[in-house]
Amino acid sequence: MQVTRENKDDLNAIIRIQVEKKDYEKAVNDKLKDYKRNANMPGFRPGMVPMGMIKRMYYKPVLLEEINKLVSEQLTKYIDDEKLNILGEPLSNKDEQKDVDFDSQEDFEFVFDIGLAPEVDAEMSKKDKLTYYKIDANKKLIDKHADSYASQYGEMVDGEEVQEEDVVKGTLSQLTSEGEVIEGGITVENASLSMKVVKDEEVKKQLTGAKVGDVLQIDLKKAYPSDAELTRLLNISKEQLETESMLFQLTIEEISRWKKAEINQEFFDKAFGEGAVTSEEEFRNRLREEIERAYAQNSDYKLFLDLKSKMTGKFKSDLPEEFIRRWLLESNEGKLTEEELDKDFEKVKDNLKWQLIQDAIIKKFELKVEPEEIEELARQQVLMQFRQYGMANIPEEHLNNYAAEMLKKDQERRRLYEQRFQEKITQLAKETVKLEEKKIKEEEFSKLFEDK
Repeated sequence: MQVTRENKDDLNAIIRIQVEKKDYEKAVNDKLKDYKRNANMPGFRPGMVPMGMIKRMYYKPVLLEEINKLVSEQLTKYIDDEKLNILGEPLSNKDEQKDVDFDSQEDFEFVFDIGLAPEVDAEMSKKDKLTYYKIDANKKLIDKHADSYASQYGEMVDGEEVQEEDVVKGTLSQLTSEGEVIEGGITVENASLSMKVVKDEEVKKQLTGAKVGDVLQIDLKKAYPSDAELTRLLNISKEQLETESMLFQLTIEEISRWKKAEINQEFFDKAFGEGAVTSEEEFRNRLREEIERAYAQNSDYKLFLDLKSKMTGKFKSDLPEEFIRRWLLESNEGKLTEEELDKDFEKVKDNLKWQLIQDAIIKKFELKVEPEEIEELARQQVLMQFRQYGMANIPEEHLNNYAAEMLKKDQERRRLYEQRFQEKITQLAKETVKLEEKKIKEEEFSKLFEDK
């Protein structure tokens, strides 16, 4: 077998693979012998089917399978051995690839186009200037986070009068247009109406100030213009909404509201673990640390985006654009049109440029991510998910089990590796480029982040 390369230019090349009969003959014959040994056909004892019959039935598909396998292996090996940095995947050459006739040919030639990545300069130095934004953890921001904690660890309590964020529970009874209860009509006991969901201002005003025991007439179609909300509340079909009266009598039986937790020791123990925080001053200091830690991640990510933009802007090499377009269209056949590709092609090129730059940075600065780092990152993300549900103190065993499940998914594992490399590149930038620190308010920072 012979594999050769012809460089069309610095960014495009052709790979030719010459396959002769001696390259595949043994593998094909071995596969046919396996078929013969295992063949079970009427009129023949097991393993005694004539080889001629086996060949007539299986030779062509076996030949096709073995040649495809052989060509794929040799193409991959050649690219690896020659250390070719290619973009996308090799594509069959439309001009030079001749039709293959497996019925008459014994020797074959396969011709592939490849797109070559240009040499990339991954240089970073103090000549590169970037702004590092630091969020000011001021009193207003700490108050906001303290209020969020108090809401998260609050509880439902009874209310005397309906207020704008309450949940009203009671019995709904269907009425005629004259306001009479319909005998055998729709009745919902223990119905729950959230004031947050009610859309109509007139109905909100009608409910506000009502007390337990009050009986009100409510047009539910006004209160809940969403058919999905109405069918769920009344447990009826969409078809019934078209014909049934939506005027209902509400007998209020319970008023509930979410009460924020009081800032006391019981709250501290729930939020942070028993005895971990013992005063409001410690609580606010803890919040300051959390804010700075959380926003440091956002600041780092903003720095990463700015670094990506700067390095991509410095990328002066050409790309094999015609090959990239063809590769994208062929690999996404039926899912991507030329018009869609035209619209997003500049973004595609920028992403490819950054991938090349990132690979060059990783290689030049010998950045590595160890499996232990990914395991720890998975544990951190699982812990964050639990904290979102108000669960801060998770046993180590549970964390490890959930993290292990996460790492079983290829997509999740790749995402974590990409995140860790991103973090390492960001840290490298902090140590390498010239950073100008700038304190900024949260709302101003959010605008910068959204614009980016």
